[in-house]
Amino acid sequence: MEHPWLARYPNDVPETINPDVYSSLVEMFEQSITKYADQPAFVNMGTVMTFRKLEERSRAFAAYLQNELQLKKGDRVALMMPNLLQYPVALFGVLRAGLVAVNVNPLYTPRELEHQLNDAGVTTIVIVSNFAGTLQKIVQRTSVQHVILTSLGQMLPRAKGTVVDFVVKYVKRLVPHYHLPDAISMRTALKLGRRMQYVKPVIEGDDTAFLQYTGGTTGIAKGAILSHRNMVANVLQAKAAYGPVLTEGRELVVTALPLYHVFALSVNCLLFIELGGQNLLITNPRDIPGFVKELQRYPVTAITGVNTLFNALVHNESFRNMDFSRLHLSVGGGTAVQRAVANEWKKVTGLHLLEGYGLTECSPLVAGNPYDLSDYSGAIGLPVPSTDVRIVDENGQVVGFDQTGELQVRGPQVMTGYWQREDATREVLTDDGWLSTGDIVRMDEQGMLYIVDRKKDMILVSGFNVYPNEIEDVVSMHDKVLEAAAIGQPHDVSGEVVKLFVVKKDTSLTKEEIIAHCRQYLTGYKIPKLIEFRDELPKTNVGKILRRALKDENHQVMLGMEQG
Repeated sequence: MEHPWLARYPNDVPETINPDVYSSLVEMFEQSITKYADQPAFVNMGTVMTFRKLEERSRAFAAYLQNELQLKKGDRVALMMPNLLQYPVALFGVLRAGLVAVNVNPLYTPRELEHQLNDAGVTTIVIVSNFAGTLQKIVQRTSVQHVILTSLGQMLPRAKGTVVDFVVKYVKRLVPHYHLPDAISMRTALKLGRRMQYVKPVIEGDDTAFLQYTGGTTGIAKGAILSHRNMVANVLQAKAAYGPVLTEGRELVVTALPLYHVFALSVNCLLFIELGGQNLLITNPRDIPGFVKELQRYPVTAITGVNTLFNALVHNESFRNMDFSRLHLSVGGGTAVQRAVANEWKKVTGLHLLEGYGLTECSPLVAGNPYDLSDYSGAIGLPVPSTDVRIVDENGQVVGFDQTGELQVRGPQVMTGYWQREDATREVLTDDGWLSTGDIVRMDEQGMLYIVDRKKDMILVSGFNVYPNEIEDVVSMHDKVLEAAAIGQPHDVSGEVVKLFVVKKDTSLTKEEIIAHCRQYLTGYKIPKLIEFRDELPKTNVGKILRRALKDENHQVMLGMEQG
């Protein structure tokens, strides 16, 4: 059988999808706003925005971009904000005007922001005032001509929004001073846009919808070119895989991951728009007590997140006491879901935490565990419909079942290439459409994929490959461990040894206990030789543990010791 995993799909999951059902994301959006007009689409800080209101506001924003700013089809517009009602308004306004959305992490440093804006050739940016100070430092050195400013409270009812903005600016002091004299308020832009005519451009599947920036498999941040067809395909692939447990027009998904991240963008924002569902936007998911209070107010039916988020939730007493009777889909991605976290999630919610796998270059979804999974599988699941995968060795030769190698992917969700980087594109994308992911995996005889680790994170101990994911998974099973991260540290004899960073759940935890625990589950060369306790581990804004930051810090410490 060419696709052995098809036998593992539940009967109601199709083998393929048709990515041309919608000509573009705009057509998909238009069909949903007609079908679900008066149903809630997004809710944030207690304020609901219906599909009808989203249509009106995004149309006004599109008209403003077309008429007042004179932006032309294909121009790039940056969106730099956390999860707020303004995000979908700006996003769908940009797409409806035939423009290209460039998502920007609000926590970027000035250097990172300058690189991305210039690399993408951004002419317009929509930004929250909290981060305007960063933009001010570099805007004169970029191609940006128009700045549209909003605030955390600007799309809430006026009285409530005024209070939110006052507290954020003057009590919490989260809006550093900035000077952008030519900026226009998003509220003003919408007001002007309502009086202007919106002209729907011709948008085809191959037109670019997003420049989604990523470190990719190597090097400096690059813009993955994601077309309307790429994104539509991935929405339909996610719908095919998980749609049987989702009811059109009835779902409420928790969106704690930022919408500027491709996982939440596709699997939360776009999928639930297509389904007529509601997104509960969490602006600050790091405030776990506040996050849980928000969850308690709504009949949540689905949730997505990363391992660290689920881990934080199951250790919150208020969350553990919630009613989960309506929850029927939990999806983890972005990084490996650890067995200990998945088991605790099942114990607390009664629901399996379904691990999925993807990457920016694939819009992002590639594989996911079947929705009818009976227990934690340790796998990233089965390739989603219309997706081919193969595993190759170091010489590019395809390997068989239960052998490890680099995962390659081909399907309608695979990017067309990296923006203005033909060499980088050729490094990862073959002429016949196979994308090299940089991830080391194996596949069992039923088609289930198991991620071993990132190629670049592999630790080499005396010639043996050691994968940090495996070490971290084992260590996290210890009752006294909250989080763990493993890196390789250079060693004169063995090349590298495993160094482990641990955040304690129980202050009595000792290094000796960890070593003893590891000896039960790991062969000798995989057991950490060095252990360092930390109060916290460095993470990205979406909660991925930054092994690279730990490696860099460790390198600096070692240099200091040598020089000392």
